[in-house]
Amino acid sequence: MMMTSPRAPLSCTALELLDRARASLLSACHADTIAGRYVEAHLAALRAAAALLAARSRPSRRSQLRSVWEVLPQVAPELTEWAVFFAASARRRAALERGSAGPGAREADDLLRQSETFFELVQGTLGLPMSRPLPELAAVAGRQAASRQSATRQICDTTICDVT
Repeated sequence: MMMTSPRAPLSCTALELLDRARASLLSACHADTIAGRYVEAHLAALRAAAALLAARSRPSRRSQLRSVWEVLPQVAPELTEWAVFFAASARRRAALERGSAGPGAREADDLLRQSETFFELVQGTLGLPMSRPLPELAAVAGRQAASRQSATRQICDTTICDVT
C-alpha cells in the first residue's frame, strides 16, 4: 500500500490572494460599468494565479521581472492555456486602465465567467474545497445596479455571484 504525505498547509499569502480574487469576482459582478467589470474580472484571475504561484513556487534569484502569466506554465503546466488566455486579456485591461475604449458587455461577461472558472480550477489545484456561496449582502449590492441587473443576473445566477 502506497502512503502519500499530506499536503503542506498553504501560506497566509496564498490564502489572502485567493480571498482577494474572490472579492474581485464579486466586485466584477456588481461593477457600475462594463469596463469596470472587465478589469475586476481580470484582476480576480491575476490574484488567483498569484496565489497558486505563492503556494507552489520558490523565490528566484532572477532580477528580471516576469508576468504571472509567463511564470504560471512553468509552475502549473496544466494551466498553460489559461495563462495564454489571460495574458491576452491583460493587454486589454492595461489599455482600459489607460482610457482606451471599453469592451462590449458580452466580452466583459465572458471574461467574468472565465475568471470564475479559473478561480475554481486554482482552488482545486491547491486542494481546497469549492467556495461557499456569497453571503446575502451580495443580493443587496446587486439591486443597486438595476440598469444592468437582468444582464448580470444571467451570468451571476450560475456563477460565484449567485444572488437568488
